[in-house]
Amino acid sequence: MSNRIERANSELQKCIADIIQNKMRDPRISPMLYVSEVNVTPDFKFCKIKIAIDDTEYNVKKTIEVLQKSEGFIKRQLAEAVQMPQVPKLKFEIDKGTSATIRINEILKNLDIPKEEE
Repeated sequence: MSNRIERANSELQKCIADIIQNKMRDPRISPMLYVSEVNVTPDFKFCKIKIAIDDTEYNVKKTIEVLQKSEGFIKRQLAEAVQMPQVPKLKFEIDKGTSATIRINEILKNLDIPKEEE
């Protein structure tokens, strides 16, 4: 990946996280939301945004739907915050890796393992 695309991904990740956390006033969006990864195409037409949330599967899907419906607002805010050839079309996805890690940690916490005696 070129240095230009890496810089764009990094800047977009920071800006999108800031917009979602500070400028969107939607109560359906969890405060535990984290923008884990951003990948923009080399032509800056499309951008895939991976979202991680420590919440139930239903709420995660609902949050993704809310973010996708708010694409216009987020794109307008991005246009003001970032100098780019064009503002890309945004596609929000669930970050499966982070969700799996959270689920594994929940399972490990709930295990009833007796302590070994010395």
